[in-house]
Amino acid sequence: MPTIGLPRPIPTLEHLPRPLYARAESLGAGSWTTRHCHDWVQFSYAISGVLGVYTDDGSYFAPPQWGVWIPADAEHEVVTSGQAEMRSLYVRRDACPWATQQCRVLEVTPLARELIKQFCLMPADYPEGDSAEARLVAVLLDQLRTLPEVGFSLPLPRHPGLLALCNGLIAQPDQPQTLGQWALQLGCSEKTLMRLFQRETGLSFRNWRQRMRLLSSLASLEAGESVTEAALGCGYESTSAYIAAFRQLFGATPGELRL
Repeated sequence: MPTIGLPRPIPTLEHLPRPLYARAESLGAGSWTTRHCHDWVQFSYAISGVLGVYTDDGSYFAPPQWGVWIPADAEHEVVTSGQAEMRSLYVRRDACPWATQQCRVLEVTPLARELIKQFCLMPADYPEGDSAEARLVAVLLDQLRTLPEVGFSLPLPRHPGLLALCNGLIAQPDQPQTLGQWALQLGCSEKTLMRLFQRETGLSFRNWRQRMRLLSSLASLEAGESVTEAALGCGYESTSAYIAAFRQLFGATPGELRL
């Protein structure tokens, strides 16, 4: 995980005052947290900037229109690229019995975004019972339950040699080495490495590297770099190939996503 920029303080909450708790932050470039976990679910998205969540199982990235769902007790680190406006919701376990135990990237619908915006204006000890605030919370929780999942995760292997390979690629996404060259470095055949990669990550090496490169380019786009600069920076030699792959993963062109 990159550790440039300033560390973010982690709230020292022993318990949540209500089933839902909001945290709004204006963050400097490259803000990050230390590795931590907590007794409640967390849902975070950046209104501006790109949010990255790092766990033992993989990395999860969310541009401004998406958010990351983090299960209770899951150890994680959070990084934001550039300056960012971040909104986090902390949810008691008993308020979301439907929650899965995996990190997920979810699309923040316009309705959910407006509900989060309104909830962030409410006091931490908002009225419960048959109150307007409690009814808004109920609707918001129902919306969170139905947010569509998107495939912006980057699974990481547990095999030590393969994990070192993946971390090296993440640190330098434009590396041109082929699968055969990596196999030689790991002391195995190309076919063995292909099978190992598929078993450990659920993706082929080609698909994993393509997803990693596209996800790494989000920070460049958010920082204002041109599409060509972002493409070259993440290892693409052709801007048109980068745009086509980007649209396939994100459902929008780099220019549309940046609007």
